[in-house]
Amino acid sequence: MKTLNIYVTKAFLATFLTAIGILTFGMTGARLMKVFEYISSGVPATNAFLFLIYVIPTVLTLTIPWAALVSVMLVFGRLSADNEITAMRASGVSILQIVSPIIMIAFFLTCLCLYLQLQVGPHYLGKARAMVRNVLIDQPTAIFEPGLPVKFNDLLIYIGGKDGNKIHEVQVYRMNDDNGSWQQDVTAATGIVKVDKTQQILQVVLYNATIAAYEGKTVRHTFSRELTFTINYGKEFRADKVTTRDKFLRVMEILARLSLEKKMGRDTTRLEVELNSRIALALAPIAFLLLGMPLAIRTSRRETSVGLFLSVLLAGIYFGGVMVSDVLRDNPGCFPQYLVWIPPALFQIFGAIYIFKIARR
Repeated sequence: MKTLNIYVTKAFLATFLTAIGILTFGMTGARLMKVFEYISSGVPATNAFLFLIYVIPTVLTLTIPWAALVSVMLVFGRLSADNEITAMRASGVSILQIVSPIIMIAFFLTCLCLYLQLQVGPHYLGKARAMVRNVLIDQPTAIFEPGLPVKFNDLLIYIGGKDGNKIHEVQVYRMNDDNGSWQQDVTAATGIVKVDKTQQILQVVLYNATIAAYEGKTVRHTFSRELTFTINYGKEFRADKVTTRDKFLRVMEILARLSLEKKMGRDTTRLEVELNSRIALALAPIAFLLLGMPLAIRTSRRETSVGLFLSVLLAGIYFGGVMVSDVLRDNPGCFPQYLVWIPPALFQIFGAIYIFKIARR
């Protein structure tokens, strides 16, 4: 029996370590490109890679349960396809005895995910955001990225490309504060970004700019050889740090804010959704084991592609179901703080029933 447990555990851990390495690298790929962009914009490499390290705990909260699901699907699918499960059961070893070490590993992974979700991940995600804000104060030109909008007060700026402090294919929209409609639409082939770090003022100077001014239903076009937009970027970035957002709070900070909000008679749905979502996501390793293991045994396929497809499907349903509540957090009437528990409950109930059905055969 001990030999069988070691055999199954080794196969699971080998697949798990491979899967978590691939998934973590894949999910940090976009952020890694962001790091290289910061470095190319003049941001110190140490700060850029420190930003990547700060976001890894949050990434692990998703990749750990997903890697566990992939491992369960691949390992037990192969064992079943090779009739090893049948041979073990014919020798008097029950399914529960076979999976007992995997259940212990899943319990440990769940505890680790809880710690990352409630303590480590939000804290370091907040530090990553603060680092980005400080980097942009020191290197404000890094905020301009080709194809992505940059918003300052009533200005929305797009650029097609940049070369140092020179920008190309520039489009600037100015919004009317009174009614929210567009007031100006400015286009220019080239421009330059000037920075005064002492005053923390940024100037976007456009050359040969075409200006479309909206006056009711009338559009008036003018031309300017040189047009300057002045932005107080220091004030803008620091104004965002008035309160800490819910997703950056640790569990005790959320509970303290919950208590305070209740005493003040305010709606606490957003905070309850945040806390419940973190716990539900942390319970994913147990839920994935309970449903994934019997499903892998029943499919009995050696093909890696089948196991990967099923793991992606199950993980998508679980994570998507939990995150739907985040979309509904501004609608207390939908009770999103309770809806978040539907995917974990369904996965664990159906998984447990499925396992016991197989064990009784």
